Amino acid sequence: MSLEALTIGRVGVDLYPEQSGVPLAEVQTFAKSLGGTATNVAVAAARLGRKTAVLTKVGPDGFGTYVRDALTGFGVSPSYVGTSPDLLTPVVFCALDPPEDPPLLFYRLPTAPDLTLTSQDVPWDVVADVPVLWVTGTGVSVQPARSTQREILEARGRQDHTVLDMDYRPMFWSDVDAASEQISWMLDHVTVAVGNRTEAEVAVGTSDPDEAARRILDRGVSLVMIKKGAEGVLVATPEGSWTVPPDPIEVVCGLGAGDAFGGALIHGLLSGWEPVRIASFANVAGAIVAGRLACADAMPFENEIEERLHKGAQA
Repeated sequence: MSLEALTIGRVGVDLYPEQSGVPLAEVQTFAKSLGGTATNVAVAAARLGRKTAVLTKVGPDGFGTYVRDALTGFGVSPSYVGTSPDLLTPVVFCALDPPEDPPLLFYRLPTAPDLTLTSQDVPWDVVADVPVLWVTGTGVSVQPARSTQREILEARGRQDHTVLDMDYRPMFWSDVDAASEQISWMLDHVTVAVGNRTEAEVAVGTSDPDEAARRILDRGVSLVMIKKGAEGVLVATPEGSWTVPPDPIEVVCGLGAGDAFGGALIHGLLSGWEPVRIASFANVAGAIVAGRLACADAMPFENEIEERLHKGAQA
């Protein structure tokens, strides 16, 4: 089976506290998990039976070895995981306080290996032909990754399916104006855009989901999904817009829910589903992960999502 999706960008090792509801200073023990938005999305899609790979970089250290081994274990190809010889594999600590929006402490200095991607690291034949190419806002936060990801999008030529996860994280940017300029540029080179209200505002200047979706569609994007939290998901295409209702869940850890959504979105695109069907499926995938601890390890299988969808429809 040939590669179905290539995600590009952030990777790291997540350290989750085994004590919930306490600040980081009071945590006694941590559990290790694979992390990073682009990486988690590839894992989530692989859990749904898709053949995925991630284009990223790690350091020449034990955590780098762990990343490659973990990817292999999840069924994600590590073929395009490079090594940045002078940098360390990033580590991220989180505190489950509050669980629904845990604060993160990133160890990615002086820079992260995944932000040192150059054109020499890129499998150009894959970029040209892979059915789903997934890029992120974080991936253009600094050079040389910014120029590399721009070059990738230009080479791709806006073919289906080229997906932008707007993925705005303030700590990776000098200021919001820089983020707006770079993420906005990407909208002219993708066919699908996904993000939350804040990310939409950064990209197109408004947090109103309907107006943001309209502005993104006006840029030539064919499918927009704006995540509205407790209000569900707005799905918009040139033909119309719909809101998928939320899937209530008792939140254990809010991290990773968006990545589960992303992996399910990839699965839906590859399956040729209608937009609302994709959003409903992805919304449930995200809810399932929000009810679990960890990101990559928590990604659901298709039967879990379908079962929850079926129960929701009956209710």
